[in-house]
Amino acid sequence: MSERSPQARCRPRLAPWFILFIAIFVACTSGAKSATPFPSAETARFSVEVVGQGPDIILIPGLNCSREVWDATVTQLKGRYRLHVINIAGFGSEPAAANRTGPVIDPVTEALNAYIVQNKLQKPIVVGHSLGGLTGLRLASQHPDSVSKVIVVDALPFIGVLFNPMATTETIIPQATQMRDNMLKGDDATYKAQQQAALAALPAPKTEAEKNRLRIATWGAQSDRHVVAQAFYDDMTMDLRQDLPKITAAVVLFFPHHASMPYTADQTEAFYKTQYAGTAHFTARRFDNSQHFIMYDQPDAFAAALIEALK
Repeated sequence: MSERSPQARCRPRLAPWFILFIAIFVACTSGAKSATPFPSAETARFSVEVVGQGPDIILIPGLNCSREVWDATVTQLKGRYRLHVINIAGFGSEPAAANRTGPVIDPVTEALNAYIVQNKLQKPIVVGHSLGGLTGLRLASQHPDSVSKVIVVDALPFIGVLFNPMATTETIIPQATQMRDNMLKGDDATYKAQQQAALAALPAPKTEAEKNRLRIATWGAQSDRHVVAQAFYDDMTMDLRQDLPKITAAVVLFFPHHASMPYTADQTEAFYKTQYAGTAHFTARRFDNSQHFIMYDQPDAFAAALIEALK
């Protein structure tokens, strides 16, 4: 048996947060607020709430998630920034609209760029969690002049490496296709019934962590499975590693480490930083005792780090 490379040896196995992410994907009432009117805000790909005054920030949630995942951030920042809080069509209770068929991430990316151009936003900062972070990176690589900074909250330029350190888009497509197609099997009524049964099985939340898990699961149960399945496929098969040098905006990565993960904090840090090799202006911040939803797991540390990263 050949010895694994150092990179392969330190590569994290499928992380507990990612296992939870998959579980939410296949099994995650927002009571979503109506979108605030804004010039040219209407789009078939997402809705926008605009809050506050000041320099522009675009907030993008992750797979399955409502814009409400950013509620604490909105409260924190609305006094000094103008926040454009996205809800991707088909996630949470947002109607699927044009995302119901075909690719999701690239059309959302192009719609975001059009939104920036039409509303004359002056190089906004993009903050994106998970799939939202990948979307921010895609926007910055395809339209380098549109954004000034991308703050990525636990996302990789290619998540295929979580399954296989040698993965490429071509090798991951069969697995991604199978996962997408499995989710789309059966009729909508059966799927919705399964989601509701899974929600009903959750214990009544007593702690803030349990409340957050319920929020995430509820958004997932409400999400349009066609949109979620395709968006996850897009995420799995999109490899931006070769595009990172095209990004002229600063990239700030927030990434988690938790004692339950089967690797050390140093291995986690080395892995994430390796994945972003080639990014011209890159910094990274580790959040210990956190999993995928850093804004929920370490809210005070996240809030402080975000303020610093926005400078």
